[in-house]
Amino acid sequence: MLKNDPPIITQESFNNSISEVWKAITNCEQMKAWFFYNIPNFEAKIGFKTQFNVKSENRDFLHLWKVIDLVPNKKITTNWKYENIKGDSNVTFELNEDQKGTTLTVTCEILEDFPQNIPEFKTESCQAGWNYFIKDRLKNYLTLL
Repeated sequence: MLKNDPPIITQESFNNSISEVWKAITNCEQMKAWFFYNIPNFEAKIGFKTQFNVKSENRDFLHLWKVIDLVPNKKITTNWKYENIKGDSNVTFELNEDQKGTTLTVTCEILEDFPQNIPEFKTESCQAGWNYFIKDRLKNYLTLL
């Protein structure tokens, strides 16, 4: 993922209200059910920070998140970095009401290049990861509500 690449965008529609989708993407207990099970805490509050580790093969990716923008029930942006790894990004979750319920658009904007020698930081891997989390995991989770 490189700064000059276009943003990575994933969009999905849900048959749920905006408030249900908002809760799923901002309530720590719900996030653990579909996103990362080991998020220790999360608050939809500007300046809130959290960190947690994700293992991939024999690598550790200590996620460092900071909420930098927030419009309740509409949009939340988190700065997303990894400890001891170059690269920086902002991830925005934006909700819009549609005919069936809610459309969620997730935009990952690269602010500083990530290492290209790490497979998880290839653009295709990032896009596949967001598709998995939003179009599979979150979609399935919200269907059960």
